[in-house]
Amino acid sequence: MIFSNLKREEWLDSLQAEEFDLLIIGGGITGAGIALDAAARGIKTAVIDMQDFAAGTSSRSTKLVHGGLRYLKQLEIGVVAEVGKERAIVYENGPHVTTPEWMLLPMHEGGTFGKFTTEIGLRVYDFLAGVKKTERRKMLTVEETLRKEPLIKREGLVGGGYYVEYRTDDARLTIEVMKKAVERGAAAVNYVKAETFTYENGKVTGLQAKDLLTDQQLEIKAKIIVNAAGPWVDEVRKQDYSINNKYLKLTKGVHIVIDQSKFPLKQAVYFDSPDGRMIFAIPRDGKTYVGTTDTFYDKEIAQPKMLAADRDYLLEAIHYMFPDVQIYDEDVESSWAGVRPLIYEEGKDPSEISRKDEIWEGASGLITIAGGKLTGYRRMAETVVDRVSTRLSSQTGETYEKCQTKHLPVSGGDIGGAAQLRSFIEQKGEEAVASGFSKQEGEYLAGMYGSNVDQVFACTQDTDQTDLPRVMYAQLQYAVHHEMVWKPADFFIRRTGKLFFQIHEVKKYKEQVAAAMAEWFSWSSSMTQLYLAELNEEISVAHRPIDSRQ
Repeated sequence: MIFSNLKREEWLDSLQAEEFDLLIIGGGITGAGIALDAAARGIKTAVIDMQDFAAGTSSRSTKLVHGGLRYLKQLEIGVVAEVGKERAIVYENGPHVTTPEWMLLPMHEGGTFGKFTTEIGLRVYDFLAGVKKTERRKMLTVEETLRKEPLIKREGLVGGGYYVEYRTDDARLTIEVMKKAVERGAAAVNYVKAETFTYENGKVTGLQAKDLLTDQQLEIKAKIIVNAAGPWVDEVRKQDYSINNKYLKLTKGVHIVIDQSKFPLKQAVYFDSPDGRMIFAIPRDGKTYVGTTDTFYDKEIAQPKMLAADRDYLLEAIHYMFPDVQIYDEDVESSWAGVRPLIYEEGKDPSEISRKDEIWEGASGLITIAGGKLTGYRRMAETVVDRVSTRLSSQTGETYEKCQTKHLPVSGGDIGGAAQLRSFIEQKGEEAVASGFSKQEGEYLAGMYGSNVDQVFACTQDTDQTDLPRVMYAQLQYAVHHEMVWKPADFFIRRTGKLFFQIHEVKKYKEQVAAAMAEWFSWSSSMTQLYLAELNEEISVAHRPIDSRQ
């Protein structure tokens, strides 16, 4: 069955047809990773999410699969070692959604990183993270640092560190992992909300759920349930009788996006803000994005918003490190705000709370995973599924394979290894011409969709019936038919990232996208207008901050 909401009724029926070995609540990167690991081991798996996949934290990160240099500063040696090695695995398995990005760490007198400590720190980082020779750190003179990025503050500059991070599209990574899980036999449905657990002899055996698109009630049975709901973990746990004394503390991180004509950053930079917090500034697709803030958060989880104070904080950081850059409030084109689910630790500031994941198991048998980082999603999933498979074996007597995901490409990653990406993209650029695309358009699509690009090239029928650009129409068709899109916001935010990095395209083509989707899904006029109104609200939230007092 194709991974599409065009087949939604069939997917919903499949959720109720028989008992699953494993049911996962939450379709972010953690839930998707668990689903892939479990399905690859032959465990009958289902995933539900009350929003779109990756709609929470997994589309609102700094979009880096990084090695955790900041954790070295906090002496979290184990975290540095693990996530450093994991990022190489993530890259190899999904090179089309993960890209090496050299990062400049400027050093100023009195700054967070001194010359000696930076060299030692990066050397230790290379060792712990298992960094390959071609990507090991370099120490730069003042002149070399300014050649890398002339916009950096010159006053007090003593040099720079140069090391590799990995840039990603967090939402597309999540979708590609979920698609691979479905390829391996998992059932995954968005816009389905877990409501109440069902029990037998005190053990959780399933749940009552609701299809939020039709209000249909569903009953899903499973031997084991994993709560991977991210910021909503505690809300899910409240439905179970066996909660423990641990709970989440949420923090909010905001990023802003500025056109390169206003902020012509050449080089990704990791820099000190005036208050000593480290900030990223990263060039991407003709834009520069900057973040993140880190503040405790206790408001509405599903739609965290950028406050005027958040925007002003990041603008001040830009002016501090890049004094010749003239950026004003109106130059912020777009933004996103994400909520981080951290394990509560008494007396710690947001930036000091550990990002390590924890797994809890209640008396009911409900397994909860919380905390952790995007980079470590695969390893977190392995730990959870090891526990699941052990429990299943004790219940059923069956044995399951060990983790298969270390060398398992995600959907779109079957290109013969990361080293082949450049030649793959060039080849597909040539082939794209036969489907009516330019070579440049073909390379763009190949870089985004990897080995799935031929399916995208095939999505060119009826192009004479739409006012959409050919590339966008092909992307939309592919998203609807193969990526479980339901709303225009799903497409513009989580399947393409256009709301963040090409917001003008969203404003220009939102009506045409909604019209095409309305035809495919047979929406009523009122439903189409409802989804357009939701998208317009997303545009407003991304573009305009709200007052800090709200």
